[in-house]
Amino acid sequence: MARRTVIEIHEDLCNGCGECVTACAEGALQIVNGKAKLVREDFCDGFGDCIGECPTGALKIVERDVPDYDPLAARAHVAATGGEAAIRRFDEAARRHAAAPAAASRAAAMPAFSGCPGTRMRMPAEPAAAPPVTDAGLPPKIHPSELRQWPVQLHLVMPGAPFFRGRELVIMSTCGPIASADTHWRFLRGRAVVVACPKLDRTEPYVAKLAAIFEDRSIPRAIVVRMEVPCCGGLTAMAEEAVRCSGREDLALDEVTLSLEGDVLETVRIAGPA
Repeated sequence: MARRTVIEIHEDLCNGCGECVTACAEGALQIVNGKAKLVREDFCDGFGDCIGECPTGALKIVERDVPDYDPLAARAHVAATGGEAAIRRFDEAARRHAAAPAAASRAAAMPAFSGCPGTRMRMPAEPAAAPPVTDAGLPPKIHPSELRQWPVQLHLVMPGAPFFRGRELVIMSTCGPIASADTHWRFLRGRAVVVACPKLDRTEPYVAKLAAIFEDRSIPRAIVVRMEVPCCGGLTAMAEEAVRCSGREDLALDEVTLSLEGDVLETVRIAGPA
């Protein structure tokens, strides 16, 4: 037994939707008698990817005495119950969580919080920013835009649009351009882009929409640009499912994770050629 972080479920708030079960790559959660249950404490790594998917706020991260996390047993379990797709999700989550100590140390400096990590109030440790710039005397544009298309919101774009052809596609979280001042230079230059929020958007059509876009074989690569908060992992999950639905094995899918300060924390290959 060890004192560590683990998921706790408020059964009175749980509506049994199963979103948390789907979000848990380690297989620690199940729906039992219409309610989410933490069925294996040793499968829960305490990172809380499931929390951001819960629509009722029934899940929170707590610290208590539980068995140590057993990644080998958890991986064997997801392999037996979910096959290769589940193993890929498990390995991707393990890589992402291994890169998270810096995020965890920043969060530890903030007041205690038991809700969705994406709504936790945080402020950078750097000195205060310069005073706001006034509009008086400024030109209409200071930095050139690298955007070469419209629309950009995933609900609004049409599969087969000419701006997708022959370009890499950036699947950008809604918060990414706010966090990173480098968005246009680093991600948009020479690429097509769609913007989506896996937590707040009506996401039901997104997998089918992305799969239809991916059917254009002139698109060589898709890049998910997400924030470090757990709920943003839903963007990667939807993109990965869309690649499978498209039937393409030649399409490279990468995930870039940004910190809340806009730094690139990690870039990993999720699917496609190495």
